Amino acid sequence: MKKIVLILFLTIITNSGFAQKGWINLFNGKDLKDWKVKINGHPLNDNYANTFRVENGVMKVSYDGYSEWKDRYGHIFYKKPFSAYVLVVEYRFTGDQIPGGPGWAIRNSGAMLHGQSPESMGLNQDFPISLETQFLGGNGKDERSTLNLCTPGTNVFLDGKLFTPHCVSSSSKTYHGDQWVRAEIVILGDSLVSHRLEGKEVFKYTKPQIGGGSVSNFDPSVKVDGKALKEGYISLQSESHPVEFRNVKLFNLAKYMNDPAKLDAKLKGILE
Repeated sequence: MKKIVLILFLTIITNSGFAQKGWINLFNGKDLKDWKVKINGHPLNDNYANTFRVENGVMKVSYDGYSEWKDRYGHIFYKKPFSAYVLVVEYRFTGDQIPGGPGWAIRNSGAMLHGQSPESMGLNQDFPISLETQFLGGNGKDERSTLNLCTPGTNVFLDGKLFTPHCVSSSSKTYHGDQWVRAEIVILGDSLVSHRLEGKEVFKYTKPQIGGGSVSNFDPSVKVDGKALKEGYISLQSESHPVEFRNVKLFNLAKYMNDPAKLDAKLKGILE
């Protein structure tokens, strides 16, 4: 069944774009209703210094209330998990990184997929066990791809082989400045994930599962290495550089996953 679904998916997404009908708006453009905040070192829903906020219809990650960084990596979680879907997130980086933030986190954020619940994270846990579609911005001169893959507490298969390093780059171009970038991710349970930009696939992987490192202070009962990641929570990151999000929306494919013909037809309808 998974092999059939995978073949259909790869056929449909070639040279495809995204239609608008049938999407669910995860972010309402008004407030943070339906979202939960977890910041390293702070209890669930302690939105320290108003890190995550909404202004002018945009979800912002801001640090104007911080006196120092202190590794306060944060994530804002949508209220419910999903298993198979198309996710769209528009993002842009603004301003300067907060002093004390790590060098690698300049113009760095991401969407965490198939993540553990925010309730299951430890008080001092830095990142959720999840699959990160990494968002990166350029510095104005050097090449720096975006929609890369990072794997806090997870592993995936690349080209049919288990991949255990923490991050791997996509084939995307570099996006400099404060421009809006539209990230498109298609995820089909524990079978396949595709990262897309401007209607083209820039990265894909298969068989996501729990494993590996690059996450600290987690509950060992949550990190069951080798367990397939069939579903989980979506969250957006705070990693020390101001970033904005808008048009966060999702098309739920779960009810079509057990019928390849219906999934085929639905994907053809939403991927044009």
